[in-house]
Amino acid sequence: MSQSTSRAVAGAKSGVNRNYLIKLTVISTLGGLLFGYDTGVISGALLYMKDALEMNAVQEALVVSALLFPGAASGALVGGRLADNLGRRGSLLVCAIVFFVGAIGCALAPTVTIMVIARIVLGFGVGAAAVTCPLYLAEMAPAHLRGRMVTINELMIVTGQMLAFAINAALDALIQDPGVWRIMLGVATIPAIALLIGMLVLPESPRWLVIRDRFDSARKILELSRTPEAASREYDAIVANSKIAHNEQGHAWQDLKNNRWMRRLLWVGCGLAAVQQATGINTVNYYAPTILESSGLGVSASLVATIGVGVTSVVTTVLGIWLLGFVGRKKMLMIGFSGVVAAQALLALAFTLPSSDAVSYLILACMMLFVAFVQCFIGTCVWLLLSEIFPVAIRGFAMGIAVFVLWTVNALISFAFPIVNEALGSTGTFLLFVAVNLISLFFVAKTVPETKGRSLEEIENDFRTQAITIVS
Repeated sequence: MSQSTSRAVAGAKSGVNRNYLIKLTVISTLGGLLFGYDTGVISGALLYMKDALEMNAVQEALVVSALLFPGAASGALVGGRLADNLGRRGSLLVCAIVFFVGAIGCALAPTVTIMVIARIVLGFGVGAAAVTCPLYLAEMAPAHLRGRMVTINELMIVTGQMLAFAINAALDALIQDPGVWRIMLGVATIPAIALLIGMLVLPESPRWLVIRDRFDSARKILELSRTPEAASREYDAIVANSKIAHNEQGHAWQDLKNNRWMRRLLWVGCGLAAVQQATGINTVNYYAPTILESSGLGVSASLVATIGVGVTSVVTTVLGIWLLGFVGRKKMLMIGFSGVVAAQALLALAFTLPSSDAVSYLILACMMLFVAFVQCFIGTCVWLLLSEIFPVAIRGFAMGIAVFVLWTVNALISFAFPIVNEALGSTGTFLLFVAVNLISLFFVAKTVPETKGRSLEEIENDFRTQAITIVS
């Protein structure tokens, strides 16, 4: 980092309005909370829903995967363009409305067909929010706080999943009614309303405003969280970078065709999205109660035990956010994938043991170890890198493509897991994940750049001039 940049960062640190940034982060990441709740709640609701709606195995897989594909996958594609055209704030307002409509539809669905449609609508909101929220936080944050602010969204995602597991277990204990799954799904309307109200009082991203030539508004928004001097320095850097971006900016596909370095970054981003999901993390998020029930635990015990997975996700995500202040992005990913390989090998071994309550809890412990490595070292870093590496001219579009890949891989794995598990058994399935994650470890080692300690404008200029090497 240059001496002038170091002085700028030091000045920014002393002039940050942390209370304002905390409010902004908490409100905008309600989209992440909804993301987590809506993906996690199905694991418990499914135990009741499959009987109430008389679902077969294929319908069960469709209900789980419809949120992911076509729901979240298409939401990611459209969400990227919404973020570029309506602004990051405008896109999150649309997401809040979609979350509310989808949650109501799921809670009231009378048939499997209506449930699948409602899950697709809900997934659209999940996918669009997954694109927009990290972009919004990355563009609003001072450089030295960007890593931690963006990864708060990951914390909210896993908090939403933990809340889903806890609320499922509590409702199961309190309401002795086979229709309790409707309440489980309907709870998601509450944070959707909070997100809608909260985003009405938050400002637009200053970087998006500069791209739209709304310079005075951009400067005023920067001054809400920086001193006038720090805001002025950052504003000058954003404007200077936007002039270069304007020369490159046209149709996003044309930009990619004309700029090889942009194409390379898009490939790296899509690869990161794919390997994050290829860990198999969502087999635990969606099927943990089913896995534990099949190992010998009862329904209620499985729901309660799954809370341990949620708590592990939250605690290790907090640890990961703390570590990002000291450890580089690439090193975090290398540690994470190495740990995932080891944890999944142990999990595969645990499934070879004779069934008993002790073995069921051993399997739970292995799942928690696996989740710990993913959430601490991989989940936090991938979303952060995706919000950092793309140039401003195509940032929303490229983020949408990468998150589309993420949700498509997620859907394929979630849909295929019960089928593969039946064919290969649990041991064979998790050994397959071991092989996949060894490939992911190689990909990270060879292609992922380091972005820690640079502003978004510095990162973009470094990629443009090849100061940061991007492997083809």
